[in-house]
Amino acid sequence: PLVKDGESRMTSVQVPLGGDGQNLAFSAPFANNPEFFRQALKFAFSFVGLQMSYLTWGYMQELIMTSEFQPTKSSPEGKFPSAAFCVFSNRFLAIIVAMISVKLRHGSVFSNNVAPLLAFTPCALSNTMSSWSQYASLRFVSFPVQTVFKSSKIIPVMIMGKFLKGSTYPRSQYAEALFITLGVAIFSVFAQESSRDSSTETRGLVLMLMYITFDCFTSQWQDKIYVTYGRQNVDPYQMMLGVNSSAIVITTLGLLWSGDFPRVYEFFLVNPNVLVYNIITAITSASGQLCIYYTIKEFGPIVFTIIMTVRQMISICISSYKFGHEISAKALVGAIIVFGVLFYQIRRKYLAKKMKDEQASSVQTTSPKGIQA
Repeated sequence: PLVKDGESRMTSVQVPLGGDGQNLAFSAPFANNPEFFRQALKFAFSFVGLQMSYLTWGYMQELIMTSEFQPTKSSPEGKFPSAAFCVFSNRFLAIIVAMISVKLRHGSVFSNNVAPLLAFTPCALSNTMSSWSQYASLRFVSFPVQTVFKSSKIIPVMIMGKFLKGSTYPRSQYAEALFITLGVAIFSVFAQESSRDSSTETRGLVLMLMYITFDCFTSQWQDKIYVTYGRQNVDPYQMMLGVNSSAIVITTLGLLWSGDFPRVYEFFLVNPNVLVYNIITAITSASGQLCIYYTIKEFGPIVFTIIMTVRQMISICISSYKFGHEISAKALVGAIIVFGVLFYQIRRKYLAKKMKDEQASSVQTTSPKGIQA
């Protein structure tokens, strides 16, 4: 889809080919459908921006956390010593980008914000913990397992929604959650690598459970902020600024408390290429967040979900190829179940929105324009 959710597509114009008509074949569509091609360019920008940002980000994550570099005194095995620093570097650049964006849109960084910074602290803490868990889990489970496992967060999302906002869900969503959980379980069991013992795999899965739990709390708390202070008063860039302002404080205190700063500095002196990898990760994380806001604004959440689901599938292929992860036929069945349910959810949401728009349009066309006495 090249248009925002619910919008109608523009009809194409057929132009005969050959002779002078050959030039018209290229110029007429642009002249008669300028809005279609503008939307097509916007979609291409969104798709390429999201894919390049998050595919690069995921690849760099696995490269940093799983590769063996030159050993140092504090890291004799050659592994990067701090998952927390990866989170810190991402937040450091994100807060700079957020400050610039808010300044350009609102003329001031903090003075025009309705929601106080303390309101963002709970989700900033959970966001920091989910990111740390995601990085740390790569030491114990493969990236494909991590990616498929993330899809099971629909269950904690429903639990958090029930707990924080009293939300209710239809039975069909519970069935979808059950099938996703089944697919994740199949993939996780049959994608285990023989070089890793069961205790190592268990630690990785525990970290992944921590990731999806904290991540779901983050999204639900952010939604609570929108409801409390009004969506018209808190835009995505102010949300980005608020969350990262608290998160940078939390990660800095964590690094000071753990003593990771000296170890990371020593590691960078011996392995300067790892510093470059961290910078690339921070840049792609920030650009990915901006692409998310742009895509949802221009095309809506359904198109965004399709793009990100495709990204997950591509990232599994890249990781398996570059890092030698073997995916058995049984594990592939689990992945097919998960992504099949995800695409079914997308289709269900699209049809529901389409029906809602048609009903709204029908009400508008049948309502009387005016009644004369």
